[in-house]
Amino acid sequence: MADISSLEFNEALKADKLLHIIDVREPLEFHTFNIGGTNIPLGKIPVLLADDDFDYHINDEIIVLCQHGLRSKTAKVMLQNAGYLNVKNLLGGIVKLQKE
Repeated sequence: MADISSLEFNEALKADKLLHIIDVREPLEFHTFNIGGTNIPLGKIPVLLADDDFDYHINDEIIVLCQHGLRSKTAKVMLQNAGYLNVKNLLGGIVKLQKE
């Protein structure tokens, strides 16, 4: 599954497209600046998946993001390995979004 650029992400937001956004940064980072979505720190994703407590359907379009796109890339792989079919990493993360 292809990732999503900051330009594509902004267009999807403007179009009011249903987006399941997961911010995998730590709570302090999330509360300092965020664009919405659900804050699930990267370290908690394996626990939620193992406990079958991850609140998304395997076919949902899920966009994972972080500060620069590295942690979210890891989260994307975790979710894909757990069977989620439509997971995209926001390339460049929050930093890239703020520059555009």
